[in-house]
Parts: sequence; C-alpha cells; structure tokens
Amino acid sequence: MKAVVVSALSPDLSGTALIDIPEPVARPGQVTIRVRAAALNYPDLLMTRGEYQLKPPLPFVPGLEVAGEVIAGDGFAPGTAVVAGTRTGGLAEVVAVDAGAVRPKPDHLSFAEAAGVGAAYLTAYVALVRLGKVEPGEWVVVHGATGGVGLAAVDLAKALGARVIATSRSAEKLAIVADGYGVDATCPAPGFRERVKELTGGGADVIYDPVGGDVFDESVRSIAFGGRLLVVGFTSGRIATVSTNMPLIKGFSVIGVRAGEYGRQFPERGRENQAAIWALAEEGRIRPRVHAEYPLCRWREALLAMERSEMVGKLVLVP
Repeated sequence: MKAVVVSALSPDLSGTALIDIPEPVARPGQVTIRVRAAALNYPDLLMTRGEYQLKPPLPFVPGLEVAGEVIAGDGFAPGTAVVAGTRTGGLAEVVAVDAGAVRPKPDHLSFAEAAGVGAAYLTAYVALVRLGKVEPGEWVVVHGATGGVGLAAVDLAKALGARVIATSRSAEKLAIVADGYGVDATCPAPGFRERVKELTGGGADVIYDPVGGDVFDESVRSIAFGGRLLVVGFTSGRIATVSTNMPLIKGFSVIGVRAGEYGRQFPERGRENQAAIWALAEEGRIRPRVHAEYPLCRWREALLAMERSEMVGKLVLVP
C-alpha cells in the first residue's frame, strides 16, 4: 500500500516520502480500515520535525484521524463506514486501529467531513467544557478561528450558547467564519485588545489560544477578572511566557489543554468526551468544514498549505 512515511526528522519534510509499505494486519482487539479520508492536523507536521510531545520511533506514518470502511477486525462488519482516532498511521491507504478508537460514521457526514471531527472537536470540548467550563452568555475569544482547531472551538462555543469573538490575521477568511458560523464579532490578531474590551465590557471570560506568541501576550491584557486563558498550541512558532503578577492581579487562570492526554489520565471522562462530540455530530449541532481535499500523492502540498494557514477549517488527504 501507499503511505506517507517519516524516515528521518527534518525541518523541511526532506525526511518524509510517499512509499510502498506492507499493509498492516489487525492484531487481536484491532480493526483494519481502508482509508477514504485522513484529516491533517498541526501535530502531524510537528511530528515530522520531532517537535511534538509524541515522538514515535522512526520510521513512522503520521496521521491522527481517519474515516473509511472496515476491512476486518473485532466488532465491525466488513464494509462498515467508520471513523477512528489513530495517533499515528492515518496518512496511508490502510490503517490498523484499536477497536475502542473506532465508531460508526454519522450518515449525514461525508468521509472527509467525518475525518475532521475527532481531534479538532475533542480539543475544543476538553478546552471549553472540561477545563474552561464555558457557560451560556459568556464571552469567548477564539484565536486562530479559521484553522481546524479554532473553527471547531467557534462552532462548539456557539453550540454551548456562548458569545464568540473570532480572531485571525485574515479578514477575508474571518468573513467566511462569520457568515457560516454566526459569530458575534470578529477582530484582527494581533491588534484585538481594545475591541475585545469594548465588546465585552472589560475583558473576555474565556480565551482559546492555539496561536501563542504575540497573540498570547495580548490575550493576557484582554481577559476579565476570573477569566480562563486556555493554552492550546503555538502555531505562531513562539512559546510565550507570562509574569506571574499578571494572573495574580487580574485573578485569571492559565490552563494547558492536551485533549488526548486528558483522556488517558481520566479514561472514563475521556470516553464521555468522545461520546459527547459524536452525539453533537449525529444531532447536527456541530458542522465540520472541509476547506480542500488532496489526493494522497499531494501530501507535501497539503502539509505546506496547512503550515501557511491557507485554509478555513480542515485539509483532508483522500487516498
């Protein structure tokens, strides 16, 4: 089968290639899936560089999540349309996955749409519900709102009844989010501090930040007393710091978000989180957006497009 294989870590994907490797065989308790869509996530790119907290031994196939059809394995009939969280292995024509990470695909979602639900919406759910404890009517600022994890947070926050301010560097992409997801306001980022304070009457209750860097620095000065600043990632490339006098004076919390690790530390809550996001998907209360689909042979183009933040929503590889 064809698979995107990382044979050497590198900053420019030079150690990564699309090659032929043997198809995986399901071990007891596993399911093999013919991949119809594999959603790209920023950790996939970071893993090719060795810059993510999960560091698989070389060589490995990146890819956190897929949708496809069951070939064989425990608990699912061959041909069943499913979605699965893979951690690694997804950027391939076939993947073997623990049966507990596989669930039926919602009928109304395409394979590409379904592939993009798991990681992004799980991150948003753990951040906003478990850790941020968002209440209806609260003001939530979502940075990087046009990317995969950002748009999922916008979508979920609106489903939770929050008032949402979406930020991005691109006014054009923000217009797409505003039109499709009913946000309450949009702002450029950086440069949002005064507008956020004006809209919220002093500061945001919750700030969801997958960007870091200058955006995080400005967020510290844009949050309300008692607010929750959720650290989701560092797509800006700079890991920010905060002087501890700021959360002391302003009475806000800085909370790190690792959705997968949260589920591993608290398995029962992890299962509840997964059930909750897929129930929302089944009910049509969340709406994943696929920006573009790329054939597997154009994996490099897709990863670089993600690195340049060219999308609104998710980029998906289609083997």
